[in-house]
Amino acid sequence: MEVIVRDNNIDQALRALKKKLQREGVYREMKMRRFYEKPSERRARERAAAIRRARKLERKRMERDGIVVHNR
Repeated sequence: MEVIVRDNNIDQALRALKKKLQREGVYREMKMRRFYEKPSERRARERAAAIRRARKLERKRMERDGIVVHNR
């Protein structure tokens, strides 16, 4: 990863670096690796994330098609 420092402006370069790291998911990865996670916990977490993504995609699709669903 590379960040160009222009006019000795370290603050701007640091902000750009942090934004790139955030976009790449480095901070999330560091947080996840802070403690050991059992393989079964990892599978459960990934499965739950996949379900959330699928539900969100379905909601977006229904919203686009004009179908109204009220949750109670």
